[in-house]
Amino acid sequence: MDVDYSGRIPNNVGLADDRALQRALLHWQPHFVEWWRSMGPDGALMHDVYLRTAVSVDRDGWAQFGYVRMPDYRWGIFLNPAQPDAVIHFGAHKGEPVWHDVPGEHRANLRRIIVTQGDTEPASVEQQRHLGNTCPSLYDLRNLYQVNVEEGRHLWAMVYLLHRHFGRDGREEAEALLTRRSGDADHPRILGAFNEKTPDWLAFFMFTYFTDRDGKFQLCALAESGFAPLARTTQFMLTEEAHHMFVGESGVSRVVQRTCQAMIALKTDDPAQLREAGVIDLPTIQRYLNFHYSVTVDLFGADRSSNAAIFYTSGLKGRFEETKRADDHVLQDAGYPLLAASGGKLVAQEAPMLNALNEVLRDDFAKDSVGGVGRWNKVIEKAGLPQRLVLPHKAFNRRIGSFAELRVSPGGEVIDDAAWQANVDRWLPTVADRAFVASLMGRVVEPGKFASWIAPPSIGINRQPVDFEYVRFN
Repeated sequence: MDVDYSGRIPNNVGLADDRALQRALLHWQPHFVEWWRSMGPDGALMHDVYLRTAVSVDRDGWAQFGYVRMPDYRWGIFLNPAQPDAVIHFGAHKGEPVWHDVPGEHRANLRRIIVTQGDTEPASVEQQRHLGNTCPSLYDLRNLYQVNVEEGRHLWAMVYLLHRHFGRDGREEAEALLTRRSGDADHPRILGAFNEKTPDWLAFFMFTYFTDRDGKFQLCALAESGFAPLARTTQFMLTEEAHHMFVGESGVSRVVQRTCQAMIALKTDDPAQLREAGVIDLPTIQRYLNFHYSVTVDLFGADRSSNAAIFYTSGLKGRFEETKRADDHVLQDAGYPLLAASGGKLVAQEAPMLNALNEVLRDDFAKDSVGGVGRWNKVIEKAGLPQRLVLPHKAFNRRIGSFAELRVSPGGEVIDDAAWQANVDRWLPTVADRAFVASLMGRVVEPGKFASWIAPPSIGINRQPVDFEYVRFN
């Protein structure tokens, strides 16, 4: 599974031996580069950036670090090695050999899954394209660019599957992935969260912690797929995705750390005084957390979903850590509790698990999200302060599923519209909050220097010092 870097498209899928596929991807490649130049990181075409580049799919030593100009980054196609005698672990085809080609009866659903996943990758690049102009440090700028180029490579991963397995339909879908635009009124991205703005670095850190964590869980579910090329592709994508979540978790942690330092120095938790000192107060951080968490939980879809049942039963998309679960992996007789409003309260009602698989994945995501919030609270606790950040209830601020028509507080209380309107400015970022955070977003690009609102990291990237020249401007 060595990566071939001799051609224009690095790959470990034997592209040189499939001339028709190679021609199709080489035809798509300049369209991708044109999209990157017009919609990728703003003003960054000539920077030399200290980036990691995949050179292998081995678990050890899979990437190398070095300075790269982003338009010259070697985006490629990488699949984990095929497992001999691999079988499908769930659904109606449980125990049967995995598919190496698309089963005709599942063609439309597989294409839909791949296109939806593929659409999120360029969308996040578009959402983040202006952030480099307000970076809090070279360290953070480099991390932004690393996330961006790897989202671009994840787009390549899905485009390869479309070209390789879906013929003309796949080629047309691959072109469409470059024509939709995040937030565009006429040609928006497929999923709502990927049409939201990412206007500042606190939003970016929350996005990479929560929304990229959704990506982790979706990719983990697809890594169980009975369609082996999709499973092998997403297994390697997960290797890269881990850094994106690290950027988010560590970024928020450093914002919280700097805020705590100011609270101790000023002996106050008053938001006005803290804002005057140039840091982001904890209530504002909590409101950003509430927003990004609630938007992200919508990405898992409706709590009751016939499509989720079909994808599972067909062997297309499993659960998180499917093979570690102690059940029959068919789920025809299994149930799962879903929340519903009854008598002005949220109560659990049993539903068929097959129809509740979106909720199963959402609950797994929520459990995983708690860990990072706990680590942010450790920073506050270590500072000797009593405040704590919390995840809002999963029914809070929902726009999809059975909660879309409900008003639910962050604590999980069903409320009326008047109570919502009276409290929403305490729960979600206001125009004034966003304006204040935007006012802090001045560009800091001197090596080793950091904006006033964020603490330096404890260690640098790839054992480099914190004051390393992570980006060279030309």
